[in-house]
Amino acid sequence: MFEVFYHIQVWFAFAAAALIFVMGLAKRKPNVVSLGALAVSELGLLIQLVISIVLVASGQRAKQDTVEFFAYLIVVLMVPAAAVFWALIERTRWSTFVLSVGAFTVGVMLVRMFQLWFTL
Repeated sequence: MFEVFYHIQVWFAFAAAALIFVMGLAKRKPNVVSLGALAVSELGLLIQLVISIVLVASGQRAKQDTVEFFAYLIVVLMVPAAAVFWALIERTRWSTFVLSVGAFTVGVMLVRMFQLWFTL
């Protein structure tokens, strides 16, 4: 896990969650901004996956459990995709809240992945 990239991802995920939540409070349906924010999160997670694979292939390991780290990474890759799928199927203001929860979940899971990789 590349630490600087991690910090960028976490701040983006929580900022996106807050922005999308406010859009939901304003009774806005999913739009390019809300769906795009999760698409950017997904792209960041894919980049994190590639970086993590390269680091493990070069001999680095998570301080706690590398297998658990990759399990979290694989699962968190599904969260934005599932939230966007939901929002595209059901285009209501409640879908905007689902997108917000998806972005928040990405941030929380990234924090847990950071703990697995860097702390004992």
